[in-house]
Amino acid sequence: MRINKYIANAGITSRRKADELIQKGQVQVNGEKMTEPGYDVAEGDVVIVNGNKVEAGEKKVYYIMNKPIGFITSVDDDKGRETVVDLMADVEERVFPVGRLDYNTSGLLFMTNDGDFAYKMTHPKNRVDKIYRVRIAGTISKEKLSKLRHGVDIGGFVTSRARVDVITWNRHSSILEITIHEGKNRQIRRMFAAVGINVQELERIQVGNIKLGHLKPGQYRRLTEGEIEYLKTL
Repeated sequence: MRINKYIANAGITSRRKADELIQKGQVQVNGEKMTEPGYDVAEGDVVIVNGNKVEAGEKKVYYIMNKPIGFITSVDDDKGRETVVDLMADVEERVFPVGRLDYNTSGLLFMTNDGDFAYKMTHPKNRVDKIYRVRIAGTISKEKLSKLRHGVDIGGFVTSRARVDVITWNRHSSILEITIHEGKNRQIRRMFAAVGINVQELERIQVGNIKLGHLKPGQYRRLTEGEIEYLKTL
């Protein structure tokens, strides 16, 4: 088994992040620093990640969380800030976030120890729809709506077509819902900034047909078997 998949199956992180750990020299095999991402782990190999021995084959678990504002979407943070993993201290398995929501963004976040699941959910080729609720000051013009819907340059990358609906509005603020399938860093905020609008509040409310529902900030629940099977087909 390739070492990045081995690490992902052990519930440490996704395959993509495992490659980053290898590149940073944080992975050892049989006491030697591993620098080859294509290495195949053989029976009897001892794999160490950040000083901890890891073994593939842990029971796979899947959760949906309502990430609160003020938490880092990471397993740990070198600045000592609270992470989404801290919110799940009573979960026995080691879980990690699928994708990311930035510090000031709240809403739907999947947590798992299944690296393959995380990889499939976040890889751009799978085009998984994600719906966000956005609050802005004042109203938005038809011209700016059209630009957002047809794609904007967010700094060397032009976004794909997006669905953008105005839900409520008044002279003080507006609430919109935007559907995208990409996942660039801070993409929604950068899209609105590209048309001269500052996002005041941002919440992810749906991925595919899985909705955040009535989970309060910081709460989480296990995904149902049906939800898991659905997500794996996306």
